[in-house]
Amino acid sequence: MKELMSFKLKIWRQKNNHDKGYFQTYIVNNISPNSSFLEMLDVLNNQILFEKEETISFDHDCREGICGTCSLYINGRAHGPDNLVTTCQLYMRNFCNGETIYVEPWRARSFPIIKDLIVDRSSFDRIIMSGGFISVDTFGKTIDGNIIPIPKEKADKAFDAATCIGCGACVAACKNRSAMLFVSAKISQFSLLPQGAIERKKRVLNMINKMDEEGFGSCSNTKACEIECPKGISTEYISFVNKEYISSSFT
Repeated sequence: MKELMSFKLKIWRQKNNHDKGYFQTYIVNNISPNSSFLEMLDVLNNQILFEKEETISFDHDCREGICGTCSLYINGRAHGPDNLVTTCQLYMRNFCNGETIYVEPWRARSFPIIKDLIVDRSSFDRIIMSGGFISVDTFGKTIDGNIIPIPKEKADKAFDAATCIGCGACVAACKNRSAMLFVSAKISQFSLLPQGAIERKKRVLNMINKMDEEGFGSCSNTKACEIECPKGISTEYISFVNKEYISSSFT
């Protein structure tokens, strides 16, 4: 049986976006190294609840690395010290027994803090909405999507882009707080497929302009977003969308 672990946690507490936040220190004991980071926070919240104090607010849903809501900044890294994982897939065996762990929310003007470790990422939703819908010419007969011929290379790239879960790690990792990796992935997954061809030029203009309107910074070109992305989405999509944007601006 593996030895149970103890940690000193310095967790950001903030009542709302207008309140002044601060780090509060907690000690948590008897944590299994096979526990996920969120399970460890559950144990801590049970401890806090037993002491009749206000529990720590943090966001989560599926806990399977799919939904992208478990967005935490841990020891200076988005989603923590492991690679290609979300916070819910981060296990306590990645830390040393007795280690001090700093836990913060995403730090970005476009992601205002709601409470403690929860931020408002609805700016991502508004960017997606600005992309509009997909139109398909049916010529009076509905076309089965499975019979539309698509080159494998483009299909693979479109599916790779579509793995983006919109967690916001790219924004948190970027020194300019750019959302370019997220936006380029969402644009590319449609632009690379024939189903997204009709609104292709309009979509890239609308989504990039909306990103700027929401207050995200410009791309820093440091590729920090690619390193911290839990799905390993490549910055090649940023180059692709830059070309799309310039071409669409002139035509």
